Amino acid sequence: MIVPGSSSQLLAAALAEGTGRRLATATYDRFPDGERLAAVPGFDGGQATVVATTDSDEAWVELLQLQDAVREAGAEDVTTVIPYMGYARQDASFRDGQPVSARAMARAVSTGTDRVVLVNPHEPAVADFYDVPVEAVDAASVLAEPLTADLRDPLFLAPDEGAIGIAETVRDAYGAGETDHFEKHRDRGTGEVEVSPSDASVAGRDVVVVDDIVATGSTMSESVDVLVERGADRVVAACVHPMLAENAVTKLRAAGVDRIVGTDTIERGCSVVSVAPVLAEALVADAVAEGG
Repeated sequence: MIVPGSSSQLLAAALAEGTGRRLATATYDRFPDGERLAAVPGFDGGQATVVATTDSDEAWVELLQLQDAVREAGAEDVTTVIPYMGYARQDASFRDGQPVSARAMARAVSTGTDRVVLVNPHEPAVADFYDVPVEAVDAASVLAEPLTADLRDPLFLAPDEGAIGIAETVRDAYGAGETDHFEKHRDRGTGEVEVSPSDASVAGRDVVVVDDIVATGSTMSESVDVLVERGADRVVAACVHPMLAENAVTKLRAAGVDRIVGTDTIERGCSVVSVAPVLAEALVADAVAEGG
């Protein structure tokens, strides 16, 4: 059965449809003292796939409870799908006495599952923190689906050179265009940092700025400002994980973004395309490999 976390109900339903597995009806309650209680009262399967994005501390608690609930209900095999892994950017201890938060979260999840599936973790190395087998799937290609077919001389831009791969993935899935990345230049006199595309001209072109996650939108909006100043036609912001915290949407639209495109790893208003087909393929492949 597919068991949804409260923040991943649409994705879980799409995944159940894509795999032909039953969708469990989980419940999400809270006690008067504030403690949460996530349960799966109708669970009756031997295999459970818990699908729960962890975009808040409460979501982490809920995920641990759902894992324990299906075990309590008799699940012999548990797969945990984490569409968006919160704390993945805290993959190191920055000062003495600080935790490696991504490791702490991964170890906690590992106690209640047999395997984990991650979608485009911000730091791929976080997979090593789990004590169970982990598969990281790349769902960036689905971002090409909602892009209009009439993009004018499209340019797919990554936020930095290290992320050029995600821009290339979306470009290849779209079937046309060039790729480039932003570079940062610091003025020695003023100390101000300027961002700009490294090589490609943007004037008169449709530009798709691609990243794995948009959190506050500050970095991407600064990049969009430069593109607009240099004469870009339409600018689309595309990301796998549309966190879009606080006023991120306003920042992007004010900077000149024509459209924001995201997936349902974090279910937002801009989640116009689903990662369910990519996850379904991974889960079916795992089932075949295990002989069932």
